[in-house]
Amino acid sequence: MTEASEAALARAAALSIWSDPQEVALLGGGITNFNVTLRDRGRRYVVRVGDDIPLHGIMRFNELAAHRAAAAVGLAPPVVHAEPGILVLDFIESAPLTEAAVRDDAMLARILPLLGRCHREAMAALRGPVLSFWVFHVLRDYAATLRAGGSPHAGELDALLRIAERLEAAIGPVEIVLGHNDLLPANLLDDGERLWLIDWEYAGLNSPLFDLAGLATNCGLSARQEAWLLEHYFEAPLTDALARRFAAMKCASLLRETMWSMVSELHSEIDFDYAAYTAENRARLAAALKDFELL
Repeated sequence: MTEASEAALARAAALSIWSDPQEVALLGGGITNFNVTLRDRGRRYVVRVGDDIPLHGIMRFNELAAHRAAAAVGLAPPVVHAEPGILVLDFIESAPLTEAAVRDDAMLARILPLLGRCHREAMAALRGPVLSFWVFHVLRDYAATLRAGGSPHAGELDALLRIAERLEAAIGPVEIVLGHNDLLPANLLDDGERLWLIDWEYAGLNSPLFDLAGLATNCGLSARQEAWLLEHYFEAPLTDALARRFAAMKCASLLRETMWSMVSELHSEIDFDYAAYTAENRARLAAALKDFELL
C-alpha cells in the first residue's frame, strides 16, 4: 500500500458523518482517485477520495453536479455526503462489466437506454454551473502540458495535433447533451436486475457521439454492433455522413485516452502502469485511424 492510499483510507474513515466506521478498505478501480468502502450503522458506503485535477479538467464541483443529476433520474447511486475532495455514495452490491460483457448483444441493448437517459433526462436535472467537455480542446491542452513537462512523447505531438485538426473538421457541428465522457466497461455496474453508471468526474456538456464512440472503442464493438448502436440511438437508418462522423469521433476518443495516459505518466501519483496503458491505446488508435482513412 502506498503512502497516498493510506492517506485516502485515513481521510475517508475520519469523516464527521460516521458514528463508528468499520471494515475500512480500498475498493480499487480508480486511476484518478481512491475508492474506499466502509460500514457504519449497518450500512455500507463508498467514499471517493480525490481533489481537483486541473491537468485533466477534473473539478469536483462539476462531478458532484453531474452525479446528483444522474442520481436524480436513477442512473447513479444516491449522494450521501459531499465536501471538498470527498464524495460519499451508497454502496451498490454489483459487479463491474468487462469488455466481453459489453460486447454481448443482449447487454448492449441494456446499456443503450442508459445513454439516452444520461444525455436527456440527466441533462434536464442538472443544477448550477457545469463544465463543457470538448475533446479537441482537451487534446490541445494535453499537448501543451506534455511539452511543458518534457514528456518523452513530445516529439509526436505535432503529428497528433494535425490528426486532431482533421478529425475535428470531419465531425463538424454537434448537438449538445450531458455526456458521461468516460464509458469504460468498469464504470457500468450490474446488480443482477439493472445497470448503474458511475464515475462522473469527466462529465460535461458534449456531443452524444463522444459517449457512443467511447463505448465502441473501449469495449471493442464490432462494425455490426456499432451500426446497431447508431441506428437505435438516433432512431434512423445509418447514413454515410453519420458513419464518417462517428469514425472520426472514435479516433478522437482513442487519441484523448492515449494523451490522457501520456499526461498521467508524468504527473499521476497513483500506482498504475500508465506506460503500458499508453501503448495499448496507441495501438487501438492506429487501427481506428486506418479504418477512418478507408471511409
